[in-house]
Amino acid sequence: MPNSIEMEMLQPENEVQYIELLSSIEDAHGGVTVEMKEHMDSKLFASMLGSSLSYWIQQKKRGVWIKLPIEFSNLVEPTVKEGFRYHHAESDYLMLVKWIPETSDTLPSNASHRVGIGAFVMNDKGEVLVVQERNGRFKGTNVWKLPTGTIDEGEDICTAAIREVKEETGVSVQFIDALR
Repeated sequence: MPNSIEMEMLQPENEVQYIELLSSIEDAHGGVTVEMKEHMDSKLFASMLGSSLSYWIQQKKRGVWIKLPIEFSNLVEPTVKEGFRYHHAESDYLMLVKWIPETSDTLPSNASHRVGIGAFVMNDKGEVLVVQERNGRFKGTNVWKLPTGTIDEGEDICTAAIREVKEETGVSVQFIDALR
């Protein structure tokens, strides 16, 4: 019995073979995004990815983004073998990217920083609220400091300051102004 490669060779010349491509959405920068939503065999995925890349090259696409849910980890290896690199990971997915043109890669890098806040809290008596860290580099050093923390993704700076003070001290505060 011939294997699948031999079977393709045995197909009559005038018979059209349909190749299925990965579902993608075009972005505003001449690229495409593939968001995998259904589980797929890694060999089938590798074949579809190769065909899709050929199509995107013909279409002069620039960057390709592939979002793989964590439960589709079997698709990481074939994606990397096609020249994709890791861009970023969240708790439930991995984002891989590939720059297609033979020019400098202009895909944006992943976020490289976080925004932090420090809250200066003063009561009616002019007393300033300070804390000692339970964790971190000042733990056990007897250092007193302002309540601090990082702003959550999409969180307003004022809301973050109020939240951090409440989390670190249990004190409810009102945001008045940002010091410059």
